[in-house]
This record gives sequence, structure tokens and C-alpha cells, in this order.
Amino acid sequence: MICTASIGRRIERRWRPSAPFDLALTLSPHRHGGGDPAWRSTPDGAIWRASRTPEGPGTLRVVAGGGEVLGQAWGPGAGWLLETLPSLLGADDDVAGFAAMLARLTRAGDPRQARAAAFVAGLGGRAAGLRIGRSLRVFEALAPAVLEQKVVGSEAWRAWRFLLRRYGEPAPGPAPEGMYVIPSPEVWRAIPSWDWHRAGAEAVRARTIGNAARHAGKLERTADASVDASVDASAEADRLLRALPGIGVWTSAEVRQRAHGDPDAPSVGDFHLPGMVGYALTGRKTDDDGMLELLDPFRGHRHRVVKLIELSGVRPPARGPRMAPRDYRAF
Repeated sequence: MICTASIGRRIERRWRPSAPFDLALTLSPHRHGGGDPAWRSTPDGAIWRASRTPEGPGTLRVVAGGGEVLGQAWGPGAGWLLETLPSLLGADDDVAGFAAMLARLTRAGDPRQARAAAFVAGLGGRAAGLRIGRSLRVFEALAPAVLEQKVVGSEAWRAWRFLLRRYGEPAPGPAPEGMYVIPSPEVWRAIPSWDWHRAGAEAVRARTIGNAARHAGKLERTADASVDASVDASAEADRLLRALPGIGVWTSAEVRQRAHGDPDAPSVGDFHLPGMVGYALTGRKTDDDGMLELLDPFRGHRHRVVKLIELSGVRPPARGPRMAPRDYRAF
């Protein structure tokens, strides 16, 4: 049952998912590090997101309990945020299809596939509340993904915090202090070189985001098309994204996971994932090609399998130095 009500400048929507799900686990991919100005969790169990919607900036507060989700929103984009709330929370995610695929693989004649499928099924049972949702906001997923290219998370998240606080706008409504809406593509294009430097992002990533901002309208239309199940919006987004200088397979996958809710977009090129996936499924680390070979039986849900492995905590033994954070501001 869905109920929408208007309360002053705040609007609300109540939505009842078809199955239990984990709110924090489902929304966590949209958080970019501790102190993300566009994402906040509060002691009452609510999660807040600030977003730039097609209707303008908006703030969304979501809390789950009693088998029901309550969404509250403020700002010009409030209506859009509540209209798309079920998609954000994974209402379109084919969890049943994934379970059916694992059952088929478990019964398959290939014993290696059967063992891998049984292992993944066990991981899925431990993270049964995971849903692959879609934000339907492509540039909002693209900018932080570019900042996260080939650097450690702390370096990218520092840049994200600086740029949102300096160029974003305060989140509408009674959002927690310090929340900001991501700048518009036009604003990203106008950021001067010295502030990119102050953020700790070198010229290559700055140019990549600025150029992508010029094509933001075309990129956003792929998310609009994703409402139509007959359109392979993620594939079209992949084609457009990878045609842009500085955007490769890893960045495209990171964007499509979040904006399009693509459960089959593994992050090829990630520093840690191949070793993690290889160790979890075979007991041995592997490279990107080996990871894709291991994930091939799960085609259609490869990103979901990787996510379940990440959540499991299964890791190969740590050896060698870790990738250290840089501070480009000192260069």
C-alpha cells in the first residue's frame, strides 16, 4: 500500500516492499566516504540523501520499520525523489531470478560451478536484505566515480567533500547540518583549476568531469529510458560513457551500478576485487581476466556476486605494501 501526503513544505510517501530488505545495506553504495556531504545516517535509523533531480535540488529522508518504508522529502525535487523511491530501494531488482539461477547452477553437471553457486547462495542468505537499487541520476554517480579513479578512497573522498562544500548548495529542508546538494553540471564545468588543485584532484580527473558535464543531458536520458524495461539503458549508458575521454570500463560500471541498478556490471580494473573474488571462489588470487572467467556462470548478476563477496569479509592473506594515499595539493 502506498500513501502520499502533503505536510507543509514536506511531502511524504509510505511504501511497503514485497519482501524484507536492509535499508542501510541497499543505500550504502551511494555514500562516498565518511562525512559525505550528500549522505547522512542519524541515530534514529534514518538515512538522508541530498540530490539534484530533474525538478531541482531535493532532500530525502528514509526510515524503515514494521515492514514499511517512510520517505519524507523537501525542496523542488521532493516529488521526484518520492516518486522514484521504490526504484532507489531496489523494487525492480530481480532477486528471485538470481535465486533461480543459483539453484540451476547448484544442480549443474559441472562440480566447480555447483560448488561456487552453493557458496554464493550461502553468502546471499547472510545478506538477504541486499537490493541493487537505481538512483536514476547518472552525473551524480559519475562525478565521484571519476574522483575515485586509480586512487585510494580517502584521497577521492577528501576531494568530493571539498568540492561539494565549496560549490554545492545547502540541502533543502531540515537536513542534518553540513549536507549539500551536488553542483549542477554547469557549475562543475566552471570550477577553476586552482580549486581542483585545492581539492587534491589533478588535471586529468578535472578534465574528465568537465567534459562529461558537457554531455550530462544525453547521459541522464539513459536513466530516463531505464524506466522502460524493453530498453537496455545500462548498455546504452556504457556505450556513451566509454566514448568520453578518461572514462573506461571501471568508471562506467561504477556509474551503472548506482544510476541504473545494473546487477551485471562488475568493476573490472579495481585494485582489490580480482584477488578477493578469486580467493573466495577458488582459494587463489587472480587477475581481471581470471575474475571474469569465474563470474561468467553468474552472467546477469556478476556485480551482485562481487558485492556479496565484498560483504562476506572473505579476504586473501595481506602481503606486500598497501597503496598509500597521495596529497596532490603538495605537488
